[in-house]
Amino acid sequence: MIRTIFFAFTFLFSALGVAQTTISGKVTDEQNQPIPGASIQISATTVGTVTDFNGEFNLSTDQNLPFKIIISSIGFTSQTIALSSAQSIEIQLKEETTSLGEIIISASRTPERIFESPVTVERFGLKEIKNTASVDFYDGLENLKGVDINTNSLTFKSINTRGFAAFANTRFVQLIDGMDNAAPALNFPLGNLLGMTEIDVQSVELLPGASSALYGANAFNGILFMRSKNPFDFEGISTYAKSGMTSQKAAGDNVFWDLGIRVAKKFSDKFAAKANFSYLKGTDWFAVSEENVLNPGTGRELPNYDGLNVYGDEVSTNIRAVGLALAENGIIPAAAVNLLPNESVSRTGYLERDLTNYEAESVKFDAALHYRPFADDFEIIYQGKIGKGATIYQGANRYSLKNFFLQQHKIEFKNDNFFVRGYMTDEDAGDSYDMRFTGINVNRYWKTDQQWFGEYAGAYVQSTLGGASSEQAHNIARQAADTGRLIPGTPEFEQAFNTVTTNADLATGSQFRDASQLYHADANYNFSHLIDFADIQVGGSYRTYRLNSFGTIFTDYDGPISYSELGLYTQIQKQLMDERLKLTGSLRYDKSELFEGQVTPRFSVGYTAGANRNHNLRASIQTAFRNPTTQDLYIGLDVGRAILVGSAENNLDRYQRTFNVNNSVANGGEATATISARDAYENSFLASSVQAGAPVASNVGLVKPEQAIAYEIGYRGQLGKFEIDLSGYYTDYTDFIANQNVIVPLYGQVGDNSQSLAALESDDFKVFQTYTNAKSGVQSYGASIAIATKVFNGFDLSGNYTYADFEQEDPDFRAGFNTPKHKFKASFGHTELVKNFGFNFSYRWSDSYFWQASFGDGNIPSITVLDAQLNYTVPSLKSIFKVGAANLSGEEYYTAYGTGLIGTQLYVSWTINNF
Repeated sequence: MIRTIFFAFTFLFSALGVAQTTISGKVTDEQNQPIPGASIQISATTVGTVTDFNGEFNLSTDQNLPFKIIISSIGFTSQTIALSSAQSIEIQLKEETTSLGEIIISASRTPERIFESPVTVERFGLKEIKNTASVDFYDGLENLKGVDINTNSLTFKSINTRGFAAFANTRFVQLIDGMDNAAPALNFPLGNLLGMTEIDVQSVELLPGASSALYGANAFNGILFMRSKNPFDFEGISTYAKSGMTSQKAAGDNVFWDLGIRVAKKFSDKFAAKANFSYLKGTDWFAVSEENVLNPGTGRELPNYDGLNVYGDEVSTNIRAVGLALAENGIIPAAAVNLLPNESVSRTGYLERDLTNYEAESVKFDAALHYRPFADDFEIIYQGKIGKGATIYQGANRYSLKNFFLQQHKIEFKNDNFFVRGYMTDEDAGDSYDMRFTGINVNRYWKTDQQWFGEYAGAYVQSTLGGASSEQAHNIARQAADTGRLIPGTPEFEQAFNTVTTNADLATGSQFRDASQLYHADANYNFSHLIDFADIQVGGSYRTYRLNSFGTIFTDYDGPISYSELGLYTQIQKQLMDERLKLTGSLRYDKSELFEGQVTPRFSVGYTAGANRNHNLRASIQTAFRNPTTQDLYIGLDVGRAILVGSAENNLDRYQRTFNVNNSVANGGEATATISARDAYENSFLASSVQAGAPVASNVGLVKPEQAIAYEIGYRGQLGKFEIDLSGYYTDYTDFIANQNVIVPLYGQVGDNSQSLAALESDDFKVFQTYTNAKSGVQSYGASIAIATKVFNGFDLSGNYTYADFEQEDPDFRAGFNTPKHKFKASFGHTELVKNFGFNFSYRWSDSYFWQASFGDGNIPSITVLDAQLNYTVPSLKSIFKVGAANLSGEEYYTAYGTGLIGTQLYVSWTINNF
């Protein structure tokens, strides 16, 4: 279908707009080296082109001479040239000594120099993409000041700034050409798994901190903007091929491939089109930790063992309670019950590596049709993106995503003063499955829990009567219960595995299904061309979620769940004192149909000082909020260690489960009990209080929007040869959204001091994870400084340091800060050490920190990583060859508890015509 549309537009518009004037030429630097990708634009119009790999250009237009052209390129001082006749010209651009003149859009939704931005901004452009020592541009973002990348797997990485994030980073927004990159159901930003190809990236801008006043809910800790190349400006065929090896102790050495192509054509001043395709295939990082999460420092020798990357051993029960049930049924003598210890025993689990093949794959395709009906700045754009992949995702459990599919389609109308866009996101979980429940239900496929624990108890009693010690009796009992267990690699195991992973009922299977959708529309109008007093903008957005997991993730058992959000905003910006003082004020109103409306103002002031205007001081106060996520509201998922239940009012009675009880006498003679999500919020104990031996009621409140006030100050400027950027912030959170673990008794009312306590003593309870707000305050604060300069006659040297910390008044509340207190990063390189040869080294170090998330809590050791790359340009081939290594030292590390250790990644690449 896309190909049909493409050729139809080609046929209709390829003959339009016969050029009357043609200007050609070449753009070079001060060493007479060509500058690819330099912009040549006719002044006061949108008509223009860019130089090719050799720095050459041809500009055809129906505009009559004379006119002026503007020549510009990132890292160089722009020039304006007046032309009175068609001619061939040569332009030499001077290199800028700093990056302070680079133009950004994200900070105020209007073009401005990064130097004058009212808030902290990080930028990653074409030059940085070429010179990054990381394997790809997305990994290279980790070298930016204040940025953390949590590595979920080889192809799935999550960006964060200023703390409080797991892999489903719902406080940070990623926009690709204006489209939110988050999966509607699972909430995680898809990073670059299904994002943008490297050769289509024009620029990346990142705003750390609160951005809700302009960008709405969830732009809470930061927002990332990725802009692709417009085919009107960047046409031609570009391609790349990258290959190498990943090396990890657990996985060994494995080859990976990454291939991509971009095709773009400007058919006339009115019509242009482009298409991108990329394919990546490799082997993921193996996760092989067998640490006992219930008792760190111990191993499988304990009867109640729960290994971190071992699944199926989450199922445990009190073995004496099993004996009581056996005695009630006359299977063992009543006197034998006292021979059983009053302790829990877990089933034998399967290693994660036996439950997935660790395939990493990403297939991406996108196409765009750009139409300028009046050959001016008014543009109509259709863009379609589809992606399919295989990877590992860690949320409440570890998921093997197989044939995960996501598509986005956008229609946009825009010019220099406004845009109106609408897009939809559609996801399909494909053949994905939960590895924890795969282990649990492969065990149950072979032998029920009741049978396994019964055999264990019987064997324990018999061995004890035979004179065995407790340790010996446990070993004998496990061997007896595991007799005939399914062994990975056998046909019997494969049959059970295939049966379980294609079954979406978590009582017997592990597949998760999802066909959720998101519909979004937003618009913005800038009145600067109509009003001279100030730069005034207004805009708004509307979003609808349609959750459709078929009951495997959400409580959508009877059909999809839908709800909507609306936002409106305005901004006014005024420059005073010879344009040295810039004042910016923003105000936004957002309303979810599930909550009361939220108002988020922002005010910032910036002042440019110095005779040369090379010092900028900035300060801002910003408010932000985020609505509870789809999972906070409507999840209903048993993940083994706990049952996750969302706290939307209309969700509380949707989730209901019936469980067997151990003490039927205490339950009024009933062998089963039914509980609901409402019980988790209205009839539960705090899990921490039960563990401490003094149960108290949880009194968990229903979740509501989280709010924050962020204060920030900063300086950006040039001191001699040094470019300096420093900032500090303090954020005060109200109604901080987090999780609270509670214990629901299967019978009795919390506070009755009898039946509910009997349920706890009889192991007749279930652990729930609730979604609520902190009753006490949470604050975060930090500072960062970045310094860049040139040394030794042209070598680039830069470094940055970031400090981040937080405070919470309630020590039992799970904040999940998940961020090192100290980080240091440095880079050293030269774009042209000798003719056509460049290199770069990147170093980063981060402090140890504590990881806290629903999958598990644990310490993350200090990390030291060195990346390096060498590149060689061959102008005659329009090619750049690159060889590099990520984590050159080979010292394996991890950034989140439960993931695989990250080893070394070696690569070589060949990029053609990436201007």
